[in-house]
Order: sequence, then structure tokens, then C-alpha cells
Amino acid sequence: MTQKGDHNDPKGLILEAFRIDGITASECRSIFLDWALSLPVDADTRIALQALLIQYDNRPDHPMTLVMTEGLAAMDKPRRRGGWRSRARD
Repeated sequence: MTQKGDHNDPKGLILEAFRIDGITASECRSIFLDWALSLPVDADTRIALQALLIQYDNRPDHPMTLVMTEGLAAMDKPRRRGGWRSRARD
């Protein structure tokens, strides 16, 4: 079986998103989630995403570029832990 994409886009989902005329940001977010879930468990998502942004840097106005940029930025933000660890202790 031949692989459709490369190691950064194993199923070619990002590639296909850039080929769809009139794709919306909402559709790109859905594809982005599918892409993230399709990466191998041991893959570094940040590195794959950075490589894809470089690969498609000639499409700065495409909704998928915006979604990927937002995804990368979200990785940089600290996340609040839930549960008992986030509560004040006496």
C-alpha cells in the first residue's frame, strides 16, 4: 500500500485541505483535528506542524494556514490543570 502523504501529513489531510476551493475555517479545524489524531503516537506534533507551515508558506491567506498557526500558538500557552491541583490549599 502506498502512503498518500509524508511523515508530517501521513494521510495527506493537510494537502487535500489546501486543494479544496472555498474551504472554510470551520472545515479546516475539523481536518486539523483529524490530522492531529492521525499522527503516530511518538510523533512530535509541534515539529510536524512547523514543517507543514514552512511547506505551505506560499498560502498565507488560506484558512488552513490560519488554523495551523492558531494550533501552534495554542501549544505555547500554559494550560490550567483541573481538579484538586488547581485549588488553593490551606
